Amino acid sequence: MKLDRRSFLSRGAAMSVTALSMHPKLLRADIGAGTLTTVSDGSLTLPGEFIFEPMPQQELAPILAEHGLSKARLSPECNLALYQDGERTVLFDVGSGPDFMPTAGQIQDSLETAGVAPEEVTHVIFTHAHPDHIWGLLDEFDDPVFYNATYMMGRAEWDYWWDPNTVSTIGDARAAFAVGAKRRMEAIEDSVTLFDDGQEVLPSIAAIASPGHTPGHMSFEIRNGTQSALILGDAIGNHHVAFRKPHWISGSDQDGSLAANTRQRLFDRITADDMQIVGFHLPQGGMGRVDQHAEGYVFLPGAA
Repeated sequence: MKLDRRSFLSRGAAMSVTALSMHPKLLRADIGAGTLTTVSDGSLTLPGEFIFEPMPQQELAPILAEHGLSKARLSPECNLALYQDGERTVLFDVGSGPDFMPTAGQIQDSLETAGVAPEEVTHVIFTHAHPDHIWGLLDEFDDPVFYNATYMMGRAEWDYWWDPNTVSTIGDARAAFAVGAKRRMEAIEDSVTLFDDGQEVLPSIAAIASPGHTPGHMSFEIRNGTQSALILGDAIGNHHVAFRKPHWISGSDQDGSLAANTRQRLFDRITADDMQIVGFHLPQGGMGRVDQHAEGYVFLPGAA
């Protein structure tokens, strides 16, 4: 099958590829009395045009060369954040599950490595409802994987994917995303808790609206004492062009201009407070810090 943008969007579950690294190491950082850990769901294989198509190609080339990346194909990691404070075990997003890509859907194995059983997860908080973030809600028998958890999602994101018009307005290539999201949201309809921008969704965890990648995308600030971290989801979706040229429009975002504005706003917040970050598709476990660069920013991987 040709690996192009449309094929990835509409037929991601059918792709047969080999993961370069199925279980990246766990990264941990103390946030006050709590612990933040990144746990892997595996990786994706994407056509480069999925991200790069709308970008200025001549300016793009040296950035890709600097990072040793192919314009044709990318293999980003999928790194979920796990926060534990002694009372709660909070998982941000649930990964791809068994139905999206064979290189992803490995969150249960990674949680086992971290010493966490599915029934011990007390809360699941969603950044957004794309397949690699919500399809792991159900197992192969369509039962909830984290069956003891309270599920939480931003109200704007829930309303967007719940709207019956979304499947017909999102575009043919992403229609499967809408169908898959709705099916999983129906499984938690009676138990989900919705929240809004700026709300403290749990003690020490505040929601930050970060729209553009999806209409209701949320990021989350974890603050405990003087220490803090920002869970980015896909608001800053990679370590190369999103950092070096945050104002560039990415083909992966549903509203490219809005997403670019969101990225810059988040970078301003991160650098002002020197915050630890976790990005779902950032490399080497997804955790690190941000440094300024003459032409933008640079990702510094690793737990503080």
